[in-house]
Parts: sequence; structure tokens; C-alpha cells
Amino acid sequence: MGPQRGAGPPPPTTAGPGPAGPAPRDTQWARAGWQAADRRRESIMRWARTARRALETRWRTLRRTAEAGMATAEYAIATLAAAGFAGLLLLILRSNEVRGFLLGIIRQALQVG
Repeated sequence: MGPQRGAGPPPPTTAGPGPAGPAPRDTQWARAGWQAADRRRESIMRWARTARRALETRWRTLRRTAEAGMATAEYAIATLAAAGFAGLLLLILRSNEVRGFLLGIIRQALQVG
């Protein structure tokens, strides 16, 4: 049979505190690099969360006020239609036939008895 698993002393290590001593200098530098990368990543994530919150707020505002622009356009169209209708009425009321008809109605209403 071959050698059994787990038998014998563990292999020697050079990293980390313990029987082999303190961590070598390159491991400390690597750890410092990882910490710096973690800080940069956290900074980017914080910026991304802030940007996302701002975009969500803006989108909510746009969805709430999107109909306001439509109402303004509808009011503009209604105002133009009313002005056109007023112009048409003005032309009709200035004609001699309509003027005589309206004057007849007014005279009849003002007659007593």
C-alpha cells in the first residue's frame, strides 16, 4: 500500500505569522495593494450608488410631470381652435343677412305688449 493521507508533518510555509515567522515583505505589499484596490472599488461603488439614486429621482420626476407638457400642448391647440372659431363667428355676424336676423330678434324682444 502507498503512503496514507495526512500522515507526516505539514510542508513548511513562509507566509503569515506562525512558526515560520512574520509574513515576507512582498506579501505585505500585496496586501497593501489589495486594500488600495478595495478602497478604490468602494469609492467607485459609492459614486455609482449616488449616480443611480440621482437618475432614479430624475426619472420619477419626469414620469410625474410628463403629462404636464401634454396638457400644455392640448391647451395651445384648444386656444387656436377657439380663436379660429371666434374669427369664423365674427365673419358670419358681420354679414347683412345675419345682422338683420339678429336685429329682428332684439327688436321683437324689446317690444312691449
